[in-house]
Amino acid sequence: MLLYIQNQLPCILKNAAIKLSSFLFLSKYNFVKRLIHQSDSRIIQKCYIRHTEMKEAIFIVLAASMLWLAACTPQTDLTYTQDIAPIIYQNCTPCHRSGGAAPFSLTEYQHVFRKKKTILAVTQSGLMPPWPADRNYSHFLGERYLSDSDKDKLKRWIEGGAPEGDVSLLPSLPSYPEFSSIGKPDTTLWFDSILIKGNSRDKFYIATLPIELSKDKFVRAMEFLPNQNNLVHHMNGRLLNYDEDKKANIKSGKRLLNLETDEDDYLQQFNALNLANDDGSRPSQINSAVNYLPGVQAQLYPEGIGGFTMHKKSILLADDIHFGPIPQDKWDHSRVNIFFSKTPPKRPINEVMMGTNGASKIIPPLIIPANEITTHTTFLKIPQDISILTINPHMHLLGKSFKAYAITPNQDTIRLISIPKWDFRWQYFYTFPKMLKIPAQSVIYVKATFDNTTHNYNNPNNPPKEIKERLDNGGAGMRTTDEMLQFIITWLPYQMDDENLSLEAK
Repeated sequence: MLLYIQNQLPCILKNAAIKLSSFLFLSKYNFVKRLIHQSDSRIIQKCYIRHTEMKEAIFIVLAASMLWLAACTPQTDLTYTQDIAPIIYQNCTPCHRSGGAAPFSLTEYQHVFRKKKTILAVTQSGLMPPWPADRNYSHFLGERYLSDSDKDKLKRWIEGGAPEGDVSLLPSLPSYPEFSSIGKPDTTLWFDSILIKGNSRDKFYIATLPIELSKDKFVRAMEFLPNQNNLVHHMNGRLLNYDEDKKANIKSGKRLLNLETDEDDYLQQFNALNLANDDGSRPSQINSAVNYLPGVQAQLYPEGIGGFTMHKKSILLADDIHFGPIPQDKWDHSRVNIFFSKTPPKRPINEVMMGTNGASKIIPPLIIPANEITTHTTFLKIPQDISILTINPHMHLLGKSFKAYAITPNQDTIRLISIPKWDFRWQYFYTFPKMLKIPAQSVIYVKATFDNTTHNYNNPNNPPKEIKERLDNGGAGMRTTDEMLQFIITWLPYQMDDENLSLEAK
């Protein structure tokens, strides 16, 4: 209703102006007064000061009405239904929809109209749609960007009054899976709810999710979805697979562990999770079965690539759920979507992590003095031909820029990724359109720059103070205000013609 009034107000004033123009030709003051009293415009009534100033009030209202009259007619030939909706559907609604990752919906004209000023600001600045990677350096699946033409259309449409147009010409809204970024899951399981205390401190938890199936199944992908996704910094999930004769009850252990404990108490609580087999041995496990970072979407590869077996009895171990600081208590009730496959994976994927707690050292060590900008590198030689599927650069709040590339034995450069302006809020697992071959004996280099000055508006400390990575306990309990430099590579042993194989899931 308010939107309707907002759209119609200029036209109401227009009608008032038409009525008032006729009043000027009338000689009877009382007649004029009566007509004004009967007018449907409140603005006109306010302009009636007293009878001796009536003519001045009429001319003031007329002048104002003429200005509003121009606004009654859109100042652009662009319409939402024909020109703008396709842009919004392509670039915005995958996240800005009911059940999507964004905080508000843009699936309807009314939604877009209300947010038009915000849309204008974030699209013209390049803040939205979020895509940190430099498209002139390398390309990935699912790139989100607006062409100069699309930006110009949005600008002209919004500044021209944002007219809706003929609703019969509105294209159909794309079909989106509810509460998923990759499709309709075969099943959804829920972790126990977690109360996040509003004490403005980082929180770290270990959570377990027992899974019981009718039989062993092949998993194509898993997707972690926190309902407070603006609070979750990261989650690393491992799948523990149990042989039926070695674990009688997978639900016997504690379900949640708060990591804000001393070491002795932590060990006691961890043992209370009861993750071992009944004879004390360890179950088999799948590392990185599911992970979560801000902005990251689950990876779904073509059938036969990636995936793993989930036993009839298993436990999903979220061994590091990190919530950022908040001022007020909130509940998080996270879920996991599981996508099964009818056949086992033909090519299970491998993963290597460079940098912090990874397979390669950081040079110089990741120590960033206060009021300085520092650059650090890490490199790793590849012993065999590999095919890269996905890469994930990772830094925290002091990150300024990130670049990764490979140098072949022939001294050729293979571009991996460049992020000129690091944004902690948007971190992706970037998937190449086709597998990228890296020849044996190539060296992968990572170069990252950190800004620990007051010019970095993300700096958590004012004044700045020395920040470094935490390597104790494998990095467990790493805070947002600590720093990291990681580069995660998902890869397969190279097979002939891999470089021509599309990684777009079908």
